[in-house]
Amino acid sequence: MSETTHGRYTLSTDPDRLDPARVHHWLSTDAYWALGRSRAKQDAAIAGSLNFGAYDTRTGEMAAYARAITDHATFAWLCDVYVDRAARGEGLGTALVAAVRDHFAPLGLRRILLATEDAHGVYEKLGFEPLHTPGNWLVLPLE
Repeated sequence: MSETTHGRYTLSTDPDRLDPARVHHWLSTDAYWALGRSRAKQDAAIAGSLNFGAYDTRTGEMAAYARAITDHATFAWLCDVYVDRAARGEGLGTALVAAVRDHFAPLGLRRILLATEDAHGVYEKLGFEPLHTPGNWLVLPLE
């Protein structure tokens, strides 16, 4: 995906459009999974990921963010999906996740994985589903 639109927003993977300070502020102060994340840690995460942003076409201001960790061939992990509180209720989060899904569709990945505590409905309407065999998955907690 280079760019697509949703209402008054342009969705883009252009790294030059990202506002890392805004992303850090959103996630470190308002996202339960990233509260207190340092700016250095967030900048490293951005540098090692494929980043998706949504930008208001009137102001150019970033309104939403998502990132994917991927090998572009078999697997992607979707994370840090966040919509600015002022832009919520317009379907922007759903549009952003759909753009991520559609970006990867032609690559033939086996799966895109994510974790959420409270947004199952957003993801399920785009085709995400619970793990069929969650007992097969393991995690190595390092924190």
